Amino acid sequence: MAINLFTPNFRVDECLEGIRECLEKGWTGLGFKTLEIEKAWCDYTGLPYAHFLSSNTAGLHLALHMFRTEKGWQEGDEVISTPLTFVSTNHAILQTGLTPVFADVDDTLCIDPDDLLAKITPRTRAVMFVGLGGNTGRYQDVLRICRERGLVLILDAAHMAGTRSNGKHVGWDADCTIFSFQAVKNLPTADSGMICFQDAERDARARKLTWLGINKDTYSRSMNQGAYKWMYEVEELGFKYHGNSIMAAVALVSLRYLDRDNAYRRQLATWYEQHLSGDPAIGLIPMTSGCESSRHLFQVRVAQRDQVLMALNEFEIYPGVHYRDNTAYQLYRDSANQCLNAARASDEVLSLPMHMNVTEQDVRFVAEKLKQIVRLHRKA
Repeated sequence: MAINLFTPNFRVDECLEGIRECLEKGWTGLGFKTLEIEKAWCDYTGLPYAHFLSSNTAGLHLALHMFRTEKGWQEGDEVISTPLTFVSTNHAILQTGLTPVFADVDDTLCIDPDDLLAKITPRTRAVMFVGLGGNTGRYQDVLRICRERGLVLILDAAHMAGTRSNGKHVGWDADCTIFSFQAVKNLPTADSGMICFQDAERDARARKLTWLGINKDTYSRSMNQGAYKWMYEVEELGFKYHGNSIMAAVALVSLRYLDRDNAYRRQLATWYEQHLSGDPAIGLIPMTSGCESSRHLFQVRVAQRDQVLMALNEFEIYPGVHYRDNTAYQLYRDSANQCLNAARASDEVLSLPMHMNVTEQDVRFVAEKLKQIVRLHRKA
């Protein structure tokens, strides 16, 4: 049987029960379930505010749009980001009329604070930190730099649902944190996300902007003494980025099992480390001290990665790559050759199968085949 990189895990009966409630009440859009998942997420993480979105990608763009318009950033002002991420991180910067500047990564595959310092210019306005695979990297050093330099810190926590640092869920000290609940993430739905600000004013503005700038959402107007109140004001140009109750119903079920599932992911990581450590041809990605990672990914670094990946496919093992250096894409090619560690990692990283259906026997099989293939390539 094939061992795939990701296989979503849904508690189908519980999800259908929540979806049935939405259908029976005739309310499938923004409404009672989206409010319920927002409260549940705040209770779970300890974050003060949370707004349910259609995707993490929408949240990244929304956050940058809000900070740009609030703070008066100009066209071409700079946001420092990482080239080793899914392109949505950096697309959001361009879509907001800002300029992405790439800082290199360290051995955790997260932004290297030393290179971040070197990339700051008078036009730098914000830093986008990506917790790749659920790792926190040297986030605290990045946070310190942002506070000292007066830079906005946005945490792209797409992989970090359930990640804790020194006992606290991530996001409490960033200016804005955006999570992903896409289908193969640790807290899966079909697609959705959560944007978390630290203050009520920004949270309230985000809610208007995700509903086209309208100052009263449809659900709130319908709940006003049972009569639909049609009158509203459009206060600024917004987007249609809000989440819906069907996705919220699935998210509520996934949240109930998040800690349990993440604990199993950490067990899978421990088994992989036990079977792969000590092989000089297989590099393991270090976890930051004090980080209880969601372990969305388990990544290794190998030479001749593409050939190794294809050889694993011959055994019905299907790993992935997270990610290709964004400066290798035509859109970002003008920034190529500025982040040598990221470029090198992009050629070497391999994400091994990591989901609830992977067993200890599967891990042993994957590790054995990987070591065998790496040895053969080394001799060749």
